[in-house]
Amino acid sequence: MMIATADQKVRAAARWLSEQNPVPPHVVNVIKTKFELSALQACEACKLAQDFRSAALNG
Repeated sequence: MMIATADQKVRAAARWLSEQNPVPPHVVNVIKTKFELSALQACEACKLAQDFRSAALNG
């Protein structure tokens, strides 16, 4: 069994979040629970999800 690193969990959460439309309410708490992240990591995932969305829109 492969153990996910914190960075992999943040990226997985960001990918998941970037696909949500609309974004779920209380998204930081949702991400913390769903991906077993700290509040800081959940916030990082939110930022990374926004970067993914921007990259998709810009080509």
